[in-house]
Amino acid sequence: MNRTPIKIKKLNANASIPEYGTEFAAGADVRACIDEPLIIEPGQTVLIHTGFSVEIPVGYAGFMFARSGMASKKGLAPANKVGVIDSDYRGEVMVALHNHGNAPRIVEPGDRIAQLVIMPYLACEFLETEELSGTERGEGGLVQQG
Repeated sequence: MNRTPIKIKKLNANASIPEYGTEFAAGADVRACIDEPLIIEPGQTVLIHTGFSVEIPVGYAGFMFARSGMASKKGLAPANKVGVIDSDYRGEVMVALHNHGNAPRIVEPGDRIAQLVIMPYLACEFLETEELSGTERGEGGLVQQG
């Protein structure tokens, strides 16, 4: 599969470049760039360094998602659920990892802590109006199951 080149700048010699686990994976694994194991207590959020910055093309954004194995087995997932990296941001990519479980968890140097997906987005102009077009669903909220 041909992949679009994205510039990555290592800010730390120990940093890992994001890597795809399989040929058709949408998310590239992002690893912790820390010097020693880090304990995250239950209910605690810790900002984890990745040791790199990225140049995302205009019209795209980087979305930092949880790794399903880490979230389901260890209860560790990004605190904001999905982190957003804008195309004009050039600082270090960080992951705010939250321990949703009831036991302390350890993040080791080099652990895969999140997955990065680069996606296009629409920049919108929000126009205030008195009317919206109708739909079959209308104002219906959660779908009722009968």
